[in-house]
Amino acid sequence: MRIALVAMAACITVSACNNKNDYKEITGNPFLYSKTVKELNNVVMQNNFPPIVASRNYLYASIAAYEVMAAGNPGQFESLAGQINGLGKVPAPPAGREIDFPFASILAFCKLGEAVTFPEGSMQVYVDSLKKLVKDHGMPGSVFRNTVDFAEEVGKAILAWSKKDNYAQTRTAPKYTVIDTPGRWIPTPPMYAQALEPHWREIRTLVMDSASQFTPPPPLPFDIKNKQSDYYREVMLIKNAGDSLTDEQKHIAEFWDDLGTRLNVSGHVMFMTKKFSPPGHWMNIVGIAAQKAGVDFNTTVYAYAKTAIAMFDAFIQCWDEKFRSNTVRPETVINKYIDADWTPYLQTPPFPEYTCGHSTVSSSAAEALTSVFGDHFAYTDTSELEFGIKNRSFTSFRQAAEENNWARFYGGIHFHYSCIVSTEYGRKVGDLVNQRLRMKK
Repeated sequence: MRIALVAMAACITVSACNNKNDYKEITGNPFLYSKTVKELNNVVMQNNFPPIVASRNYLYASIAAYEVMAAGNPGQFESLAGQINGLGKVPAPPAGREIDFPFASILAFCKLGEAVTFPEGSMQVYVDSLKKLVKDHGMPGSVFRNTVDFAEEVGKAILAWSKKDNYAQTRTAPKYTVIDTPGRWIPTPPMYAQALEPHWREIRTLVMDSASQFTPPPPLPFDIKNKQSDYYREVMLIKNAGDSLTDEQKHIAEFWDDLGTRLNVSGHVMFMTKKFSPPGHWMNIVGIAAQKAGVDFNTTVYAYAKTAIAMFDAFIQCWDEKFRSNTVRPETVINKYIDADWTPYLQTPPFPEYTCGHSTVSSSAAEALTSVFGDHFAYTDTSELEFGIKNRSFTSFRQAAEENNWARFYGGIHFHYSCIVSTEYGRKVGDLVNQRLRMKK
């Protein structure tokens, strides 16, 4: 994906020198939209936002872009107004004014991507370069002004709607209370960080009726002292797997790690490394699929938006259960009751174990992508190359989600029972998004 975007940028630069009147070829290029999503992905990664919060950036940016695109293509796509919770009528394009809707979609994406969480200006250099690019390619001044104005108008409407999702209120909500009782989550090494976003269940859902619409079965009862119990069996399964991982299993775990910020400790030396979060990884997969399928700009925008919606609701569904059950991580249990020196292959993220966020989000994203590109859509995921992790190939999005299920188990951070349940319930969220939303006519 990264190689393709670099190549596209090079082609654009060359054509800018040779042809001053082909701005529509530039703005309508679906790879340019994917490149823009990747720019936001990089900003999210560099600013250390946790995956739950990152999903919010991708969501509102993608919806802003989609609404602009749908307004420009009323015979092909339908506005999300009235379809997702709280979103009223979105501004319509003014009559008689020529607008470059693809470019307006990109500008709206950038406006929301940086404004939802970041200080404004995070993507300004990139936006300025795009504006210069279209001017260099011959976009008339009137079209440029109309396009910028419409993107701004839609962006303001989506931003105003975003501010009513209860995010601001959760910034001042009480922190998670750590209670060190058997079976309950407590902070894990090496960061011993506080639980992330314990009030995310209070965020406004999009398609789900409520955070608890899909409440999974309760976690296995904590019963570590009974060697015949299901819980003890799960503990030993994950410990034994972690003690004898094959190279392939390690690769699977690393490929789907997606721990945005990792604290590395070597003796007295500590340093941080950064990677994509789970939603960032799947947003990258959308671009890979769009490129392979050869879909147009509009379908690319649609695919990103639908996937972002599915992941956003999936996080809310998952976090609702996480902070209802508050279950302990495998690392904590094994260290206390079985082997004080045991460490998982991956670093344990700072929130309760049940259910698994990555498995939930991955299966919801897989359902959304399957609805756009079809089942049995084979692709090679190149997302992790920039982090030194080799590619993996899949026969379908659902197969990728199932592999992620195993990745969390191999990584030693989730019981396999949890991953199975999470995959099932993430799929329910994705199914609901597919059933309820009328996006492409």
